[in-house]
Amino acid sequence: MSTPVCDFVKAYAEKNGARFHMPGHKGKSLIGFEEYDITEIDGADNLFAPNGIIAESEENAGRLFGCDTFYSTSGSTLCIQAMLHLVALYARSRGEEPFILAGRNAHKAFVNACALLGIKIGWLFSECGTYHSCALTPPTVEKALSSGKKPSAVYVTSPDYLGNILDIKGISAVCKKHGVLLCVDNAHGAYLKFLPQSCHPIDLGADICCDSAHKTLPALTGGAYLHIAKTAPRMFSERAVSSLALFSSSSPSYLILQSLDMVNECLPEFRKQLENFLPKAERLKNALLQRGFTLVGDEKLKLTLATKRIGFTGAQLAAVLESKNIFPEFYDPDFLVLMLSPLNNDDELEGLSRALLSLEKKPEIKTPFPPLPRPKQAFSVRETIFRESEVLPASQCLGRVCACAAISCPPAVPLVVCGERIDESVLESFAYYGVESCAVIKE
Repeated sequence: MSTPVCDFVKAYAEKNGARFHMPGHKGKSLIGFEEYDITEIDGADNLFAPNGIIAESEENAGRLFGCDTFYSTSGSTLCIQAMLHLVALYARSRGEEPFILAGRNAHKAFVNACALLGIKIGWLFSECGTYHSCALTPPTVEKALSSGKKPSAVYVTSPDYLGNILDIKGISAVCKKHGVLLCVDNAHGAYLKFLPQSCHPIDLGADICCDSAHKTLPALTGGAYLHIAKTAPRMFSERAVSSLALFSSSSPSYLILQSLDMVNECLPEFRKQLENFLPKAERLKNALLQRGFTLVGDEKLKLTLATKRIGFTGAQLAAVLESKNIFPEFYDPDFLVLMLSPLNNDDELEGLSRALLSLEKKPEIKTPFPPLPRPKQAFSVRETIFRESEVLPASQCLGRVCACAAISCPPAVPLVVCGERIDESVLESFAYYGVESCAVIKE
């Protein structure tokens, strides 16, 4: 497959010309990549008005994913912002106020975008799980759509940070039955398209989704895709570029664009590597299960351990691994998440296996995680972000209204959303997850 962006930048760098344009390093080496770091000079095209090499590269990506695909150099956050702007435009074109039913484990980028766009949110909760997960099922969505106000869209996160995958095909069927759009935060699942049998949301019926190319494909950090199904409202593809431009820098990184461009060429080989890697990952998981480990989630390239079952908190187990030069993706009191890839070689996989299987287990830690808070909404998310706020110790926040998402990244899933009143259950979660302060509306 052609790599038009990479080819152009390489040819330009080889000219060794006098650069009287941005960036200020002028192609002179400081870190080592500067000669390939350019701006929108003649021939380089423009990400937010593409008609040349970027347009060609995005078309290449679209053919690989089987949909209309647009690049982001600002991660899935930008794609989520654009996705919600398109939903809001579509709702208003139909004379409706934009309203989205969303799984409660939505990334804070979703909440922030709804606040900026004035989109009303109705939260969907599951009856079990932690704040990272929201085990929505087709019947759950059916019940929500059959009662109350009809939303403009349903928004779900799948896979979630722990590796749980929803029944997107079933949820899509329910949404189509009710004439409601389905939006999927697939940031952790770009590789799902390249499994022996695709499990990508677009192939399972989603109207629009985001993928973080840098999370599970060999792209630079910040590379992401906005995917739009061929069956989605036509205006989605027609307006996608302007929606992306609305929130993005006008100086997108050409290093990240080259990375996305090169990934197109790599993906056929990545598909083969993935097929060969999956049995290795499965053998590791089976070995851990046989040794009494408890695994969470059903995502192929995530290894999520419920660490308390073997007598460790997530932080304690992460420290053990890091002492052996093995670095996990995420940990908290209950879980440790490792993200696997075909680019992890056999030595790395074997080192991880030895480190885990040689652990001396301790008595199970039986302290449960707190119930997921369901605080009451005092103000809309949009109204809240324009109110004056102050930061207080968490212990002094009872009864106050949260002014912004209270959780770190990762996993960036808020325990309490801006505009919600902080109750005892929220304080319990704050204490458990180590949230020491919170921004609240000034009274």
